[in-house]
Amino acid sequence: MPFSYQTTMRACFVGYIVQAIINNFAPLLFLTFQNSYRIPLEQITLLVTINFAVQLLVDLGSAKFVDKIGYRASILIAHGAAAAGLVFLAVLPEWMDPFAGLLIGVVTYAVGGGIIEVLISPIMEGCPTDNKEKAMSLLHSFYCWGHVGVVLLSTLFFQLAGMENWRVLALVWALIPLGNGLVFLKTPIAPPVAEGERGMTLGELFRSRLFWLFLAMMVCSGASEQAVSQWASAFAEEGLGVTKAVGDLAGPMAFAALMGISRAIYGRWGHKINLNSFMLFSGLLCMAAYLLASLSPWPALSLAGCGLCGFSVGIMWPGTFSKASASLRAGGTAMFALLALGGDLGCSAGPTLVGFASSLPGGMKAGILTAIVFPAVMTACLLLQRKKSRAGEASASRE
Repeated sequence: MPFSYQTTMRACFVGYIVQAIINNFAPLLFLTFQNSYRIPLEQITLLVTINFAVQLLVDLGSAKFVDKIGYRASILIAHGAAAAGLVFLAVLPEWMDPFAGLLIGVVTYAVGGGIIEVLISPIMEGCPTDNKEKAMSLLHSFYCWGHVGVVLLSTLFFQLAGMENWRVLALVWALIPLGNGLVFLKTPIAPPVAEGERGMTLGELFRSRLFWLFLAMMVCSGASEQAVSQWASAFAEEGLGVTKAVGDLAGPMAFAALMGISRAIYGRWGHKINLNSFMLFSGLLCMAAYLLASLSPWPALSLAGCGLCGFSVGIMWPGTFSKASASLRAGGTAMFALLALGGDLGCSAGPTLVGFASSLPGGMKAGILTAIVFPAVMTACLLLQRKKSRAGEASASRE
């Protein structure tokens, strides 16, 4: 097949599908792990925490090693680790202590997920496109479609083959990063900072107040998204009392579908939509969705709140990336790595807070409610960023 930048963009889309598999397949099995291996909820929560914590550490380290070994070698390592981790998840719990086996699998594919999170956006940014913001939103929508596919196809598989055969499905999912890695072996890759230009150093980024604001927004974006996404299946089953099939379809799949629709809307009509206004609306809608999911006495409305949360968080992550890319044009690999680190820090903090709060009186609904702090802070950051932007525009007009 001929390899071009169109091939690269398609490989980036599939890269986010790989990311969706890594982050969302295991949560469908939380109760299966608990029942089959007698693993307590606190340790199940630890799997989520470690997944995103490892991705966070990889984000931090990649700011140094990616530029040294190159984008191509790094993205190949990422896909190899993602495939290996899924294989380990399937086979190691049968050969050793189950929790240790699951942990090794999670840590391995988390390494791949961390590198993918850092590299896919700048690789996409380096591809020649007419509208970078629309392309970025469309790219991130593929994470959502991957999430939908993981939930829908996994649920169909479990219904047809039975939950006891989940290991077979893990091996099937491993084929996707393996195949996409072969594409990245040949397709052209251009860095986001043009050859001959210097990207910002870590010190320069750390001295930028605007960067710290974007970093806080990334933390809140990841936490707002994953606090519900990671626990939607268990929340629907345990907190609302519905079956696993209904819980998976009405919980995480509805969440992912509506998040993808939100990103696709901006990817299609982004040139007609004010990004600041859209993100502010999303922050307020997200708080309303958390309240509906956690406080409604009716399961149907609580599930609707989960889905609404998916729509509301859709623009937060790609929107923050787009804002940072436009405001700090020389950010380079270091900026993308640190923003991904902030996002993964939020992805770890959100589900962890929900997990620990759910073990207290009030159960999982109370756990979901505690996470409303993240969209609230996100909205405050957006208002502050808009104020700074207007102040800068006023100062420029006076000059």
